Amino acid sequence: MTTQIDEPYAAIDLGSNSFHMIVAHYTDGRLQVIDRIKEMVRLASGLNEQHELSEESIQLALACLQRFGQRINEIPATNIRAVGTNTLRQARNGDFFLSRAETALNHPIEIIAGQEEARLIYQGVAHTNYDETSKRLVIDIGGGSTELIIGRGYDIFSRDSLYMGCVNMSQRFFDDGKIKAKKISKTVLFARQELESIEAIYKKTGWDVVLGASGTISAIRDVVQAQGWCENGITANALSMLVDALIAIGDSQAIAFEGLSEHRKPVFASGVAVLLGIFDALNLDRMNVSSGALREGLLFDLIGRMHNEDIRDKTIADVCQRYGIDTEQAERVKTTAACFFRQSCSEWRFNEKDDLKLLQWGALIHEIGLSIAHAQYHRHGDYLVTHSDLAGFSRQEQNKLAKLVRCHRRKFPLDEFTAIPEASRLTITRLGILLRLAVVLHRSRSNSALPEIRLEAQTNKIHLSFPADWLGSHPLTLVDLQTEQDYLQTAGFKLTFQ
Repeated sequence: MTTQIDEPYAAIDLGSNSFHMIVAHYTDGRLQVIDRIKEMVRLASGLNEQHELSEESIQLALACLQRFGQRINEIPATNIRAVGTNTLRQARNGDFFLSRAETALNHPIEIIAGQEEARLIYQGVAHTNYDETSKRLVIDIGGGSTELIIGRGYDIFSRDSLYMGCVNMSQRFFDDGKIKAKKISKTVLFARQELESIEAIYKKTGWDVVLGASGTISAIRDVVQAQGWCENGITANALSMLVDALIAIGDSQAIAFEGLSEHRKPVFASGVAVLLGIFDALNLDRMNVSSGALREGLLFDLIGRMHNEDIRDKTIADVCQRYGIDTEQAERVKTTAACFFRQSCSEWRFNEKDDLKLLQWGALIHEIGLSIAHAQYHRHGDYLVTHSDLAGFSRQEQNKLAKLVRCHRRKFPLDEFTAIPEASRLTITRLGILLRLAVVLHRSRSNSALPEIRLEAQTNKIHLSFPADWLGSHPLTLVDLQTEQDYLQTAGFKLTFQ
């Protein structure tokens, strides 16, 4: 990885409990953190029974993001990444919130799946606590979810995201702020139930050390050590003593442990109970606490993208292998689509890096649906891409990629593009057209190289120029292009060729 000295990067984590921002320089293969900002927003507490964010919680979040936006104003946009986690995955009015949040931050915000959140957490821990020999169990209790990961070095063996966090468990079991043994027991039992499906698998995989990450576990570590119940990390005995102490206190507002912030108090008991459930389920005796977590993972992932070490490239290669994609055909389509991209880039105002990568990924996996059935395989492909766990991809990126796969053949499905933000729909439509044309020209699956084809793009027009008599000697391609004219006409684009 090429070193970039004094080039700032920023990662923003819109968590269910807190919003975090970290600003750092990447120097000599290491992150030098120059600023950290954390605000307790408790976005998850703003979700009502219909899973909609309240206006009050939205306003609190927007005010925080405006402050974050001021801090990152001088950082290049390509060096910034902002992601939302569990609560924004759950919120039914998440798109409405995102449009306002991106305006407040003045930067796009990606929603990441639970599995992707777990991957990034592990990468953050691995980069800040590098150990290439020990197998590690990493646990992160957030506001709306808990992530568990087993890995060694930078490699991950198991990763899961469970719907239990300090905020939603507090709302469920400690809504009146009272701390009772029965409530602790119910929370522990809930955690055990959530863990039940993965407990045996994790124990079979095994681990050498246990590391906790992020605010809830860090706060618990600070309290048990300040109380003198253990010297390092968190022990099972110290956790048991903390539970007894909380039950004796009996009320969240009455908690007065040294080092525990006022903002943390309402959700502290629920976080402790979730951790106790994990300790019980996995028979843990001790865990240490990592200083790195999701934010650091985001930064290293972003730096990798900037220096041609993009995990998404490996993910697409893995998908091709897993689904038995005809890679020779995929490469043919990719090459032609990229050629068309370069010829239309200026007129259609593509992003020369991001849009090209998306088109190339779409070309590589456009036939993924054939692994299910040939009939309607573009629809099967759409489903597979939409609902797969694709490491490195945000939910928005997967939706765009899925629609490229969906629209690469047959009728152009503009009515299905609602999953894509309005600002991106025209770009995805145009990328889809380039992919369709590349697919049509390689329909014979021949290894014979195509002639030089010139593509001219206008606002809603595409013209292809072939060498003289080439189409006359390829009558099937001519018919395919004529059929494509009709498909694109219904999508509002005029295709001509000669």
